[in-house]
Amino acid sequence: MFAVVVQCGFLAIASAQETDPFARWEPNIRAFEERDKASPPAPGGIVFVGSSTIVGWNLAKHFPDLLTINRGFGGSQMADAAHFADRIVTPYRPRMVVVYSGDNDVAAGKSPEQVAADFRAFLGKVRAALPETTVVFIPIKPSLARWKLVDKMRRANTLIGRAIQQDPKCIYADMEWELIGPDGKPRKELFKEDGLHLNERGYTVWSRVLRSKLGTGTNFRHDVRRKLVPVPNFDPIAGYLTPTSSTSKVSSAFGGIFGGEPISP
Repeated sequence: MFAVVVQCGFLAIASAQETDPFARWEPNIRAFEERDKASPPAPGGIVFVGSSTIVGWNLAKHFPDLLTINRGFGGSQMADAAHFADRIVTPYRPRMVVVYSGDNDVAAGKSPEQVAADFRAFLGKVRAALPETTVVFIPIKPSLARWKLVDKMRRANTLIGRAIQQDPKCIYADMEWELIGPDGKPRKELFKEDGLHLNERGYTVWSRVLRSKLGTGTNFRHDVRRKLVPVPNFDPIAGYLTPTSSTSKVSSAFGGIFGGEPISP
């Protein structure tokens, strides 16, 4: 009898997930909400949301003096972030939202156009509740494990970049060329053995790029956006350009995406 009940329970869950593609994430989202009830985060912080790349980011270590809230849930896609934004992003009234997603989307077969549409849905939901909050999009990263999908990922990034150009409080924080080596391929030393997820050294690179601005009082848009959009390898309209030795030198001299000293692990 017990086995029948358990089996029925599994079938009910499977049926719910078939009719509601977001049902699988309810345990994760409820866990966040229960945590918030026990210890409500103060408003005005920085919310990081997205897939496992966000989950694995030790924010307390890399941004110890900033109020950060990690709301990543591994395996999720941009559509999931959009669907749950009103439960795990906007309630915190953050001054800034950092989103990384799209990796799993393309790997699951979604078109670049759909990923961009899902980003616009996410941005629209955040904007409706938080018109003054800065939204920082970290583009889909190139990785060893999914290198064969890099063209589709770059296409998705290009389309999202176009949407970002229309929002004065939205930032395209290009990290790609911090992860690419002289051979034009992802730097193996920045990834875990699976070739997909960043290791601690990779997160250090990313954190140094963001850290230079997240905790300052500078006007993020006017101080940074002009440096983000015209990075040597990316044009929001034309898309990505093929790296050359000259663009690599320019990128290095560019000092990462935020200016200053070149970023190195």
